[in-house]
Amino acid sequence: MYFPHLQDVNLDPLWEEDINHKLALKHALLFSTLDEVKVCIVEKSTLAEALNYFSKLSLGYPIYTVDIESFERLKNKFLEIQTGSDFEEMATTSDELIEVEGDLLEFIRNSQDLLSSEDSAPIIKLVNSLFFQALQKGASDIHIESGERKGEVRLRMDGALKKHLDLDKSIVTLVINRIKVISNLDISEKRVPQDGRTQLSISGKSIDVRVSILPTYHGERVVMRILSQSEHIPTLESLGFTEDITIDLYKLLNHAHGMILVTGPTGSGKSTTLHACMQHIATPDKNIITVEDPVEYNADNISQIQVNTKVGLTFAAGLRSILRQDPDIIMVGEIRDSETADIALRSALTGHLLLSTLHTNDATSSLSRLMDMGIENFLISSTLLGVLAQRLTRKLCKECKEVTHLAPATMEEVSLPIEENYYKAVGCKVCDFTGYKGRQAIGELFVIDDAVKGMMKDGFNDHQVREAMKKNGMTTIADKLKSMLIAGETSYEEAVRVGIMDG
Repeated sequence: MYFPHLQDVNLDPLWEEDINHKLALKHALLFSTLDEVKVCIVEKSTLAEALNYFSKLSLGYPIYTVDIESFERLKNKFLEIQTGSDFEEMATTSDELIEVEGDLLEFIRNSQDLLSSEDSAPIIKLVNSLFFQALQKGASDIHIESGERKGEVRLRMDGALKKHLDLDKSIVTLVINRIKVISNLDISEKRVPQDGRTQLSISGKSIDVRVSILPTYHGERVVMRILSQSEHIPTLESLGFTEDITIDLYKLLNHAHGMILVTGPTGSGKSTTLHACMQHIATPDKNIITVEDPVEYNADNISQIQVNTKVGLTFAAGLRSILRQDPDIIMVGEIRDSETADIALRSALTGHLLLSTLHTNDATSSLSRLMDMGIENFLISSTLLGVLAQRLTRKLCKECKEVTHLAPATMEEVSLPIEENYYKAVGCKVCDFTGYKGRQAIGELFVIDDAVKGMMKDGFNDHQVREAMKKNGMTTIADKLKSMLIAGETSYEEAVRVGIMDG
């Protein structure tokens, strides 16, 4: 029996209410239209099964065979429609959540129905439960990875990734497809990276999630960042900065114009600090506009612009447009290039207060970083008000930390007092066996005063400026880490990771 064959076609699904598409899908039988004629679409390897089922349907549609890629493409579109209709049914019963990890593992183990794509409700339940548990544990990111034989879910808690559970290889694909559906991404595209956003409502709380999907050797991997709503934007005090830094930073924020920078490595809480600063100065008589990549905190009282390089909306372009919007205060998510740096400094010079972040290791090296970007010395000294360098340090779990002995050489190296007690991480139920519970921001604030301007004019380098500032009483990140160690708030290992050696 010969059927006409179609190669490399992109067909649209024909979804008819009187056909049981779940069963048709199970028997590898799909429907579409060709030149407005209703047709059946089958694939050679499952031809016999499809024809067998088709004979029971008594439909007079012509049958076409297609190559496996075209077939999969059409099948994915059918699955998308089906997931959508199942989701509507499921939305009415949203109490379908598994709260305890053990129960979720049990659910995955027992759910053979997870694998038959006839019913997508178990997958929806699984994905919703993953989000719920991540929120319960206070995770900031959910990672889903495909390995050679199995998939794995990990959660980032207090800045460190921790394994959450293993998933069957075939379940991972279904879970990733489900995430693509809720993030409005293309299910059939598995070859290029995709980025999306979604809003979920879980146990009465609405959360924003940023989704990034990347094709890897063994299949796709997904990272989901759980974003905070405006009511969760912390105050500077609650971030853990010492009182002297907070007071000095508030003084800088009172300036009508100039530039304040926050520096530190990726994931050190720079944007959180910037948003905390913005909330401190946001009053109804001020026009505050930000340009961010991406918008991480959704704040009510400020206008936020999202960078979109595809359409040419870069930091520099966004900043140029903002200046025509008569702003009082501007926040630029990050100064990445000399163009952005130049516009930022010039707008700070012309009467705007500008806040931004920069990637440098300590506060004083931001001077040379700006000079490397080709900014003239006089521009920096006349506009820069201050630089806050910050890190996030994990705090030891109070329930299980234990006294430990540090080698004399170690203490000497970072000049720690020998007679003090120091603590190490152990791990218990309270801290999810990590040994750490919660994080605290620590920082060094480098205020650009007349002395610094003089040093810049005389061509001093970062190191000389830093040494002079230390003599004048600037407390560094290393000093803060030492005092946390002496107070028993963190471990030596964590202090080294964060940068006690940097001085």
